[in-house]
Amino acid sequence: MGIRATAVVCLALLATAPIATGCASAEDTSVSATAQRFLSAAGEGRGGQACLLLAPKAARSLDDCEKQIVSIGLRAGPVRGVDVWGDEARVRVDGDTLFLHRFPDGWRVRAAGCEPRPDQPYECEVET
Repeated sequence: MGIRATAVVCLALLATAPIATGCASAEDTSVSATAQRFLSAAGEGRGGQACLLLAPKAARSLDDCEKQIVSIGLRAGPVRGVDVWGDEARVRVDGDTLFLHRFPDGWRVRAAGCEPRPDQPYECEVET
């Protein structure tokens, strides 16, 4: 499933999801931590570490993952929101949105460098 399809699914889930109340769940914390580790590694020039946190298809979508992921200009920042829908998640930080998927070994980034577009799927620099 491409990021456009993923974003459409995520947007549909957002529209039908009940309003969440209360504190962040352990799942939210795990998703957020993965996103922050990924953004920190990419932003600090540690492309190999960032690529290890990408979903396999996302990593393969880059010709030279270690170099390209660093050149995109991703930066860690304060987490502004985490949404989890089963095995899919969205993390919003200042200036970026990431989509993640839960694999048997943990959360991995499926799309990064994503910008919302009115009435359209997100536009992403890295996607599956």
